[in-house]
Amino acid sequence: MTSKVDEALGYEQARDELIEVVRRLEAGGTTLEESLALWERGEELARVCRRWLEGARARLDAALAEEKAGESPADGAGEG
Repeated sequence: MTSKVDEALGYEQARDELIEVVRRLEAGGTTLEESLALWERGEELARVCRRWLEGARARLDAALAEEKAGESPADGAGEG
């Protein structure tokens, strides 16, 4: 489950921390317990990033739908 602190993270913050988690996991040299904790943190951060990206996609889709709804049939005539 994602904490309130994670929900407050911006996309860039979550992405940068996720990159660091992956770097540490790939470097090795951690105990099994540390590796599991890093993995779990990475999963949480990936969920935060996914929510940000899904939200951005929804906003973009809504803006495009709004723009398209505002067009009259003549507005698009002759384009393409």
